[in-house]
Amino acid sequence: MFTLESDTLTIGFDESSGSLVSLYSKVSQWTLLDRPRLGLSWRFLLPLEGTLEGKRNNNAWGHLQEKPECVKTSGGVSFSWKGITSEFGGKHKITVTTLCEIKNEQAVFSMTIVNNDAVYVENVYYPYLGDIRRPKGAGKFSLINGGYCAVNETSLYPSFPNTRGYFGDDYPVIMTGAAPYTAPMYPFALLSDEKGNGIYLGIAERRIEATTWMAELHPGYGESMGGKAPDTDVLAGKEVFTRFGPVHFPYVAPGASFELLPFGMEAYRGNWNTGVSCYTKLSRTWNKDPVMPGWARDPHAWLQLHINSPEDELRIKYRDLPKVGEDCVKHGIRAIQLVGWNNGGQDRGNPYHDTDPRLGTFEELKEAIGKIHAMGVKVILFSKFVWADRSLENFEKDFLPLAIKDPYGDYYMHPGYQYQTASQWMDINTRRLIPMCFMSKEYLELCKREFKKLLDLGAAGMLYDECLHHGPALCCFDMSHGHRYGAPVYSADEALIDAFAEITAGREFMIAGEAIYDFQHDYYHLSYTRTSNPYHKPVSRFLRPRGAIMTAVTGFTDRNMINQCLLNRYIISYEPYNFKGMPSDFPEATSYGAKMDALRGDLREYFWDGEFRDKLGGAVTAADGKDYTDYAVFTGTNGKTGMVICNYDDTPVRVKPSFEKGSPSRFRLVDEASPRDIEAGSLTIPGKSAAAVI
Repeated sequence: MFTLESDTLTIGFDESSGSLVSLYSKVSQWTLLDRPRLGLSWRFLLPLEGTLEGKRNNNAWGHLQEKPECVKTSGGVSFSWKGITSEFGGKHKITVTTLCEIKNEQAVFSMTIVNNDAVYVENVYYPYLGDIRRPKGAGKFSLINGGYCAVNETSLYPSFPNTRGYFGDDYPVIMTGAAPYTAPMYPFALLSDEKGNGIYLGIAERRIEATTWMAELHPGYGESMGGKAPDTDVLAGKEVFTRFGPVHFPYVAPGASFELLPFGMEAYRGNWNTGVSCYTKLSRTWNKDPVMPGWARDPHAWLQLHINSPEDELRIKYRDLPKVGEDCVKHGIRAIQLVGWNNGGQDRGNPYHDTDPRLGTFEELKEAIGKIHAMGVKVILFSKFVWADRSLENFEKDFLPLAIKDPYGDYYMHPGYQYQTASQWMDINTRRLIPMCFMSKEYLELCKREFKKLLDLGAAGMLYDECLHHGPALCCFDMSHGHRYGAPVYSADEALIDAFAEITAGREFMIAGEAIYDFQHDYYHLSYTRTSNPYHKPVSRFLRPRGAIMTAVTGFTDRNMINQCLLNRYIISYEPYNFKGMPSDFPEATSYGAKMDALRGDLREYFWDGEFRDKLGGAVTAADGKDYTDYAVFTGTNGKTGMVICNYDDTPVRVKPSFEKGSPSRFRLVDEASPRDIEAGSLTIPGKSAAAVI
């Protein structure tokens, strides 16, 4: 066995097979893999379609190949197979080279594939852990990854849900990344127990490929009720183990070579913040921040207003929109996200961005936008480019050729959204949405033409809804678009926004999007999301401590959501009547929100310009001595520590904050205009309130 050492891991490889046969966390004294017979190296899917066998599910397993060539150095080990054998296809002229090397304190796994065979390399499991044992004594063991600006947690123990249905697999399978929450959004995963023992696995370079995470429980359940994972190493005479790793979808064509997206592994001890820090220490070397429009650089709030849907509400005429601007001025709101202004309303007529003659003329909307801007309020136009509405009369002629295609030549389909009427709520007349291919130059040019319509209207920006995903589509197989077979559709997201940025060069124009994934923060100014889960874990904010992120406030008082905005440095998006009302419809919410924004404006060196650290750098205990969890730490631009503590309950709570550096001395409640001293190290926070501690 050849052993590699990083600062946090000890990794052992079988030199005769290339399999990873031992894995040990130095920081937790945790042995994940200690049964060498279960070790694996890689797994390929090599479909035999079009052959005499006609068998799609044909796998090649690395540990079952002939002995590879092994090259060892002090910092890494590589294995090479000059040809591989599959289960049903025999020998294949495919060269595989794997490399594990210590870089940036991580064990980085990379692979090169040279395909001189007649088959496609469709799926690749690598790095592939043949056995992941939970830490000894762990009562809870989980797979943690990101999705829609928050942390997702999937149990591996004591329960192990089968997320793909028992009819479609031999063993219970957990597969994350079902659209729209695919790996490009948060390209890392954590294996963790309730005591803070963790293993991080994430991408090691800034590149988008189609990947996901997969865990597989062998041999299955002892008791299937509740999906309980076995407690023993042997079940019904069969060995119990869990396989885990990223699955790649490279579709390496005959005659092609491919460098697999590399993944780094690291052990850690701490909460999810500590685990995600294994990613951010790398991502911050390739991240960049766009220049924010001047009007959006200070604490402020928005209004989202919907004026029409596919079921034809036609709520406000264009000429009457300045009244909305006047109401925003009264309540201190700086921007309006205008939704449903396009012909047919929200989620109808995509990707066209024409005005709706039933609401008024192009000139009337342009004039209304100009009047609102003159009041000091910006108009941001809701837009959507990812879909074509299948109900368009010209869909088959103009859009079907440009749609993302599956391997059978069919377009993918998003089921669409239901609005206002019982017929839609029962999904009878929903307008279906077809994901379009941005790798098609023809479609990209169409998007540019539609985008220019927003500029011609004089808008201050756009909010590109659903920019974070492509529905069920991960890859496109229509090579008439000018890309390779099975090309990853997310890889062209950046090209679209780069094209828009060229059009707006020299002009201050906000480009905002819905729940943008990490890479998109490089070229979107703002991310709009919804975070009303009381257990929300702000992974996007942790990844981008100073990025502009906005969340929906829909309640008529909604103090707790506004407190959450302070806690996570979120911009408020006021949305009365589910974004169909006016600011004056809920004055209690806008009044409390204004106080919150005033607080973080007064203390902006901590809570606006400072760096969000979530739970790192401080702690809070309740009066009974137990940990208090609803807080976040900020490192101020003055080098000092700040903290926001929320009380989401109706009754007051007394808490004691502490900082790793310095001591908390003063605090200010949202309802108060000035800070006061902390007495005896603790403070009382009224019900549904928040305190800013410095």
